[in-house]
Amino acid sequence: MSTTRPYPPGDRGPEPSGAPGGGAPTASASGEVAVSSGPTGPSSGSPGSPGGRQVRRLSFDDQSGVVPLARDFTRQALHAWGWLPAATADRRAAAEDVLLVVSELVTNACLHAEGPDQLGIVYDNKMIRLEVTDRGTGQPAPRTPHRSGRPGGHGMFIVQRLCLDWGVVRTPGIAGKTVWAELGAPA
Repeated sequence: MSTTRPYPPGDRGPEPSGAPGGGAPTASASGEVAVSSGPTGPSSGSPGSPGGRQVRRLSFDDQSGVVPLARDFTRQALHAWGWLPAATADRRAAAEDVLLVVSELVTNACLHAEGPDQLGIVYDNKMIRLEVTDRGTGQPAPRTPHRSGRPGGHGMFIVQRLCLDWGVVRTPGIAGKTVWAELGAPA
């Protein structure tokens, strides 16, 4: 887990525009998405396909029911990228882990940061990076000690357990933060 390092090893951070994927398309709340071009041009995003990374973004402006909205948006992306329908139990578990982490990150933004502003999903055939942007000032962290028998306080513990890495990015002079988490693609 990393809450101090803003990007995982090998990640160069945000593109010059300030957002991963540079000029990546945005999605409306209805889920309309244009496929992003990666470094090698348009990519189908299906597992094992050559090509660059794909980026999908969902804005939560004036939306209610943001957790199911985020899950549905993520599920649509997983279908487009060939994660769903899953052919094996391992692939199904990987997709379910992604959906659970999205739920936890968006729920945390709702509970602790006045709600999420945007969900970003970046896929590069090796991993999925989930990014939830909000205007909150708090620092997410797993509750220590973790008390599995008590209600509440499990969100970041779940993220920590399921993800390869996670962290928080803050942009100087801009209110809020982006909480990111990365999960490996199924084999």
